[in-house]
Amino acid sequence: PDRMQQVQHTVQTHGYGLARKHTYDWVVLILLAAVVVVLHYAPPFNRFVGKDMMTDIRYPVKQSTVPAWAVPVISMLCPVLVFIALYVARRDVYDLHHATLGVIFAVLITAAFTDVIKNAVGRPRPDFFWRCFPDGRQVYDQVTGGVICHGEKGFLTDGRKSFPSGHTSCKFAFDRKGHVAKLCIVILPLLLASLVGISRIDNYRHHWEDVFVGGLIGWGPYAYF
Repeated sequence: PDRMQQVQHTVQTHGYGLARKHTYDWVVLILLAAVVVVLHYAPPFNRFVGKDMMTDIRYPVKQSTVPAWAVPVISMLCPVLVFIALYVARRDVYDLHHATLGVIFAVLITAAFTDVIKNAVGRPRPDFFWRCFPDGRQVYDQVTGGVICHGEKGFLTDGRKSFPSGHTSCKFAFDRKGHVAKLCIVILPLLLASLVGISRIDNYRHHWEDVFVGGLIGWGPYAYF
């Protein structure tokens, strides 16, 4: 029991020093959260949508099985509750801190990356027709044949954020000391490369499949080296 007491690192004994040591990480996390909020409300690319494209995006509007508010609850709150339970059992504030910091960074980096791609692509959702023409009355530009939407603005804007799925998340690793802020720098080349590929789609020079396969071809040597 005495030995167990010696190796315990509680919030009371080590919490302040640990938080002070990782102040930089928490500042970056707060800034990253602000970036995510800005990206979430930023308008997406206004991609051309014509009458002949409506067949593929005329699915009915349905309520989400997993609502948007549940995503951060599932991806952040639930893991943190597990970490707290483990802390109560093991009394190791280092594990609690690093695990919490890691999962929040993972979610925020994924959210930022996803929102940048969503806004750059501006791909219509499968139910875009009914977002654009909620009463079923179709209006198109007589010259270009593009849609002239009269749906609710916010709902319509969200209808241009189909790709990629924001409900899908990915994992990432961080070092043993818990310093994960540097991942924001490491991920920039990948983000820039993705935006270059997206520009080819935005310019109507390639289909997304072309860019996707091109990315896979380029990723192979990168992953190898």
